[in-house]
Amino acid sequence: MNQMISQTLPYPETSHFAEAQPAVDVSFIIPVYNEVENVDALIREVAQTGYRLKRSFEIVIVDDGSKDGTVQALRHLAMDFPQLRVVCLKRNFGQTPATAAGFRYARGKYFVTLDGDLQNDPAQVPEIIDMLENENIDIVCGWRKHRQDKALTRKLPSMIANRIIGATTGVKIHDYGCSLKVYRAEVAKEVPLYGEMHRFIPALASIDGAVIKEVAVNHRPRVAGTSKYGLSRTFKVILDLLTVLFLRYFLTRPLHMFGRVGIGFLMAGAVILGYLVVDKLAFHHNIGQRPLLTMGVLMFITGIQLISTGLIAEIQARTYFESQDKPIFKVREVFQHDPSQNG
Repeated sequence: MNQMISQTLPYPETSHFAEAQPAVDVSFIIPVYNEVENVDALIREVAQTGYRLKRSFEIVIVDDGSKDGTVQALRHLAMDFPQLRVVCLKRNFGQTPATAAGFRYARGKYFVTLDGDLQNDPAQVPEIIDMLENENIDIVCGWRKHRQDKALTRKLPSMIANRIIGATTGVKIHDYGCSLKVYRAEVAKEVPLYGEMHRFIPALASIDGAVIKEVAVNHRPRVAGTSKYGLSRTFKVILDLLTVLFLRYFLTRPLHMFGRVGIGFLMAGAVILGYLVVDKLAFHHNIGQRPLLTMGVLMFITGIQLISTGLIAEIQARTYFESQDKPIFKVREVFQHDPSQNG
């Protein structure tokens, strides 16, 4: 009788289960959420690509709390594909934690990330891996040059966001949002992920000197299921971009940032107070009840407090997760079919 290995593994690096599993060359890492209509075709297509690689591979599916039968479909597929490893999160955490879970549980030398909606075409993965190896590249990013999405709600906001991210981070690639990327495992595992940071992995990796290249990839229209993305994510991306900028330019010298802002406010405050002092001494006007004084002080103090609190909180979050090696996800179980246990 076929046996299914199913365990809860909080930290694969220290797990006997993980240590017993041989390493592979390539890990396909695919977060999914309510994709029951797509997972069968997805696994079969990715497996075909894996066979073409002529290398050992695994398919790590991270189910991000699906409620539509996706996990049940994956259980059946795991019986036919021993390369399939499924990590089930306890609830819907989001794409970044799901990607982080995939990075943690993957065992490959190279990581290939894909979306679970079949819009990413894995056909180019073999040549991309060859490019990464032969050209000594750390990350190869896909570029959906002919993107098959709605122009107004998806393509236009994405184009604007990519321009802004590229200009502000200095890592100028056309398509930060394309999930089809290939990483050297050691580079991907070094990038801390939280918030909506999965799209900023190239920018974060570049802080440590990662070599990044972009290639145009085929993009296909969604044929089943519904998109999980909307315009509401734009605000999260903007806030996370501010964090990336701080981490990139001021992580090791925050005083340079806060000092510049502080000096600016100090000089402005000195000018205002100097004006009010002159007004008081020269013209004997009452300045204690002036709206200018009250509004200026309140706006300056409130602005400094809000910005400082937000950035200091980001530093604390990094310290919390990295110093204690705490994951930003909780795993319910991990299952994989073991063909050696047939009876």
